[in-house]
Amino acid sequence: MQYRTLGRTGIKVSPYGLGALMFATSFGNPDPGDSARIIHKALDAGINLIDTADAYGDSEEVVGKALQGRRDGVVLATKVSRPMGDDPNHQGASRRWIMTAVENSLRRLRTDHIDLYQIQRPDPTTDIEETLSALSDLIRSGKVRAIGTSTMPASGILDAQWVAERRGLARFHTEQPPYSLLDRGIEREVLPVAQRHGVGTLVWGPLGQGLLTGRVRKGGPNELRRAGLFRHMTDEHRVDAVERFTSLAEEAGLPLTHLAMAFAIAHPGVTSALVGPRTMNHLDNLLAGIDVTLTDDLLDRIDEIVPPGTDVGPLDQAFVPPALQQPALRRRPAGERGAA
Repeated sequence: MQYRTLGRTGIKVSPYGLGALMFATSFGNPDPGDSARIIHKALDAGINLIDTADAYGDSEEVVGKALQGRRDGVVLATKVSRPMGDDPNHQGASRRWIMTAVENSLRRLRTDHIDLYQIQRPDPTTDIEETLSALSDLIRSGKVRAIGTSTMPASGILDAQWVAERRGLARFHTEQPPYSLLDRGIEREVLPVAQRHGVGTLVWGPLGQGLLTGRVRKGGPNELRRAGLFRHMTDEHRVDAVERFTSLAEEAGLPLTHLAMAFAIAHPGVTSALVGPRTMNHLDNLLAGIDVTLTDDLLDRIDEIVPPGTDVGPLDQAFVPPALQQPALRRRPAGERGAA
């Protein structure tokens, strides 16, 4: 395993990280014991990064129990800011909620510190200085070692870096954006900004949220597509691109999953790609391709299918800025719309 340095933290992480969303018993693997065996096998294979979140059901509890006796060898990451119930103050990135949420995560994870504590989604209602001040205090207390964001636009990453420098606060060390053969938008600004400022990147969704597993084929008996659970499963542009990548993988003699994962970690701005296996078979399939590297010719062929810096169709769970959700933020009051 060739470990990589996470930004400028000095922390070494594996190029594959273990995403723990599917260890939640309510919607992932219903057997915590089986999840523990998956975690242990991943650790034995050299994966040393585990990423979870307080909003992932009981995932933190499953991970915490599985890591008993092995905690010191793990770079443990979790996240805060997604709603944790109906109380409007049990979400976001305010000091009030962060200080409460971190104690809850520490208890569920059965640990006295979190190696990487991330803001899972940008919180436009909270001043970034408020958030960074709270996170800086957690670092000084020893409860948190490094801090990061997820799905933060490039402008937000820059704003946070500027505020941290001007106010003498800890700066975000990492960003966790979506990235896959189908979702390359971060190549345009997010990855260059992260590289310029020494921000490590842990990309999620490298298998296109399931589309790049080989289980979804155009015109085939696809249970995932019939279920209609996610927009991306029924977006024909994305499915068409998957067909072309499937043919490319077959031509290269690779499983589609191996092509997808090798692509995700090939970019020099990507530190680690998070995989989220639900079963041992899923993990075994991914581990079998951990040493796959792509030739320049293959990378050129990939660029022909999905050009650099572009996304194919909609991505579920992506952050949508308030200005794109609320028309009032895009429109002057009626009385001010006329010419001067």
